[in-house]
Amino acid sequence: MNAEKAHTALALGNRIRSLRQRLKLTLDETATAAGISKPFLSQVERARASPSITSLASIAQALGVTMQYFIDTPDEASPVCRGEALKFFGFADSANQFGRLTNVSMDRKLESILVRMPAGQRRSEVTTHAGEEFLYVISGQIALTLQGATFDLQSGDTAHYESTVPHAWANTGDEETVLLWVGTPRLF
Repeated sequence: MNAEKAHTALALGNRIRSLRQRLKLTLDETATAAGISKPFLSQVERARASPSITSLASIAQALGVTMQYFIDTPDEASPVCRGEALKFFGFADSANQFGRLTNVSMDRKLESILVRMPAGQRRSEVTTHAGEEFLYVISGQIALTLQGATFDLQSGDTAHYESTVPHAWANTGDEETVLLWVGTPRLF
């Protein structure tokens, strides 16, 4: 694990442990509520394992927060995010890289993320949740599946849909795809 990934894993584990302890929940209670094993949660808290997107969402739900609570929380809320401060992060079960374009705040109605998808990226997990999503393909191409129908989106194309519709994306091209995702913050 390189130094940056190790730092990210340590920060994530510390945030999870800190919130769990503030809520006076045991490892066992939290793991059970999240549907994961107690040893795995312990390893995540100690930065010895990285959770998948699904596992992190389950941990967030068990602790009563959004997944964004654990990811790239800024030191101060500001309406401006500087380009030089953009940092990409990833998840253990995805080759995609995500760059937060909006500051995290519990009262925000929208968030936006820059997504970098490697060529030939397999289809993401089919998901649903409350809210809306908007995609703008900056470069490359994706296949967007909405409720069983697939749409091929090229550079410049957009999509806007209810997040309650089962949806998934895949990079079907032979080059990296970069897209802008804007949506309702996920409450898991």
